[in-house]
Amino acid sequence: MKAVLPAIARPLVEPHLPAGVTVAWWKSVEEAKAMIADADIAWVDMEKPASVAATMRASGPNLKWVSTIYAGLDAFPLDVLRARRAIVTNGVGINALAVAEYAVMGVLVAAKRFDRIVRAADAHEWLLDAPGMTELHGTRALIVGLGAIGRLVGDRLEAFGVEVTGVTRSGRDGTLTPDRWRARLGQFDWVILAAPSTPDTRAMIGAAELAAMKDSAWLINIARGDMIDDDALLAALRGGTIGGAFLDPTNPEPLPPDHPLWSAPNCMITMHLSGRSGRAKMFQRAAALFLRNLSAFVEGKPMENVADLDAGY
Repeated sequence: MKAVLPAIARPLVEPHLPAGVTVAWWKSVEEAKAMIADADIAWVDMEKPASVAATMRASGPNLKWVSTIYAGLDAFPLDVLRARRAIVTNGVGINALAVAEYAVMGVLVAAKRFDRIVRAADAHEWLLDAPGMTELHGTRALIVGLGAIGRLVGDRLEAFGVEVTGVTRSGRDGTLTPDRWRARLGQFDWVILAAPSTPDTRAMIGAAELAAMKDSAWLINIARGDMIDDDALLAALRGGTIGGAFLDPTNPEPLPPDHPLWSAPNCMITMHLSGRSGRAKMFQRAAALFLRNLSAFVEGKPMENVADLDAGY
């Protein structure tokens, strides 16, 4: 049984490989594309989504299992995976703590307008008053996507006294279903995007949704940049019809230096660093998850984090 795995994971994975598994360790896109042609197992996460897709399309009929550290599968050619009838296990939970902390940081930075404080400090300007005076206690947050990350965000915000409402596909545990949250947007001070990227979530925040928000409400995105209509967001920021936006991901990435979001009023961009803010532990968790799933795969037992290729996560 042949596995194609990232060389960076070798020190964490190789000592624990079960018998009967041979590994080709890739260091470049070109190596991964060559190695995957006859592979049974592939872990080919890369920086650029296009590289992941190109590598997966170079796979052959032997491919049975694809492992990824990502929660969403937007970088993967789902048509190829379906044709191969491959199992796909995702990385739900691997970086959940780091991303959840980042989301809470976004809310706190927006509430206290810490961005303005940093700029004043850079200019050696002594502020006579706090630029942000919002207390989290008593505010309300809507978390669109109450999965592994969303639940952690909610728990942490509730500790600050924030009333949290979640959105899930099923409406479980009193959450709102996808057809109900838009009608209630005007009730929230924080609208937090934590859902996986799928065709259903693309441009889910557009002109109508932004117009329905409070004029003091902040949009916090820790999911994917394509969930927001940038033109509509720019209009809302420039018109002051929402409080502001804290954007970890953007669309595209990297965001071009001349993109208007960089200079939009009340907009903070953090270069999709939320997951990387816990990178060392994230990779340790990823390797441990891969090894648990590898043992299960070899033994024919149930695997963790099996993705739904139709849902896209």
